[in-house]
Order: sequence, then structure tokens, then C-alpha cells
Amino acid sequence: MVCLACLLPLFLIPVVNALPLLFHLVLGRIYQLFGWEYRRPERVPPACPYKPAAKKGDEGASESKPQSAAAEDKKED
Repeated sequence: MVCLACLLPLFLIPVVNALPLLFHLVLGRIYQLFGWEYRRPERVPPACPYKPAAKKGDEGASESKPQSAAAEDKKED
């Protein structure tokens, strides 16, 4: 026999995943009552917490430094 407390997370996960959908549906209905237009905000794609996203300016600069250093070494030879 399995305790009910152990089964509780199995039933909560789908409910928690449905909360954003239910939130947007309810807000859409409320906005519709007032005659306003409700648009869902754009969601940001998830980012990896372990590897920070490289900045566009830093990425190009780091790639050009080793190449220019290698070119300078060739010029000195």
C-alpha cells in the first residue's frame, strides 16, 4: 500500500504545469469583459544556469584576439 502523501506530487505536477495556461485564459476572459485586447507576453527561452550566455560583443572580440596575435607572430618571423 502506498501512502497518499507519496502520490500527491504525481497529481500536483500536471496542475502546476497547467497554471500558466489557466492564468492566461482567465485574464483573457477578464479583458474580454472590459472590451480590451489581451495578448500573451512573449516568453524568454530558458537559459542554462551553468554556462552563462556569451555576449555578442565579447564573443567576436575573443575570437579576433588569438588570430591577430598569431598574425603578429608570423610578421615578426
